[in-house]
Amino acid sequence: MKLNDWPASPAPAMPRNPSGKSIAVTGGAGFLGTHLCEALLARGHHVVCLDNFATGSRENLRALVATNRFTLVEQDVVLPFPASLPRFDEIWNLACPASPPHYQRDPVRTLFICADGARRVLERAAEDGARVFHASTSEVYGDPDIHPQPETYAGHVNPVGPRACYDEGKRFAEAVFTDGCARAGIELRMARIFNTYGPRMHPDDGRVVSNFVVQALRGEDITVYGDGSQTRSFCYVDDLIAGFLALMALDTDPRGPVNLGNPVETRMDELADLVVELTGSRSRIVRRPLPVDDPRRRRPDIGKARALLDWEPRVPLRTGLERTIAHFAEGVAAEPAPRLVPGFLAAANTARPLTEGALAS
Repeated sequence: MKLNDWPASPAPAMPRNPSGKSIAVTGGAGFLGTHLCEALLARGHHVVCLDNFATGSRENLRALVATNRFTLVEQDVVLPFPASLPRFDEIWNLACPASPPHYQRDPVRTLFICADGARRVLERAAEDGARVFHASTSEVYGDPDIHPQPETYAGHVNPVGPRACYDEGKRFAEAVFTDGCARAGIELRMARIFNTYGPRMHPDDGRVVSNFVVQALRGEDITVYGDGSQTRSFCYVDDLIAGFLALMALDTDPRGPVNLGNPVETRMDELADLVVELTGSRSRIVRRPLPVDDPRRRRPDIGKARALLDWEPRVPLRTGLERTIAHFAEGVAAEPAPRLVPGFLAAANTARPLTEGALAS
């Protein structure tokens, strides 16, 4: 169904699969996408992952491919969905580079991933009568003047700055999905995602948690931008995926986007100190100039999520970081540079040598 052919009346409902829903996940090989695909499969659904592997990883999907309810399709989201794919009950749109080094590598392409990706998802959803989930971002708020940020805040975004390709691309995609789904009678769920971390993050994705952890494990200087007083709110990936599932399953119309994130605010210098402590690293903390348009404060108002979904994060930052450090230590262990045993793991293993598992020498 072409863009100009979208129906003004609701799309017809398609027969549902009695043995689980048929679900498409664009960007399903990425950090969040793989965790989502895993959760959907665990609930008995049939999942088709579409990804061009620009930032996603086949390795993340190795265990999922072995199941008979998972299909991997190498596909760019800016192209029409292959006609050979089955009808879908749900389409989850997670396809977009989400870290500054990745989305700034080709800013024009990032903008069109947001724009054309939204169009392709809407075209297929209108054909199938599928419910749509769109993964938006807290970056739509820009460098906010209101704190914490509620969904009603329109944002403070620089449309010509170095982050504009992602910020404005995501803002545009929200508008496309809002108007397109209303016109086609498609059920829409949109999440504005605040900083999320956990296992399967790309070690070189440029996000602050992966940066700090990898630098600490390698014994390198930990780079803090500015004076370290800027804040972020860190949500562990398991909590975020639980929020995703609750939002998509919501029977009533949430009437617009829903913030999903951790309302606990953390300074960057405090995060660096905690990572050094948990890794047992001797890394120095060094200062660099603050990047242009880098938000000074970021914390979600999750009142809407609490009211509609009975959801809020449950994994404390220290616990989530311990799990994330253990994941990254496995990759760092394969590198030729000297490797540190994370402090919290070393303390737990003082009575015996590390002879097995991810951190074995």
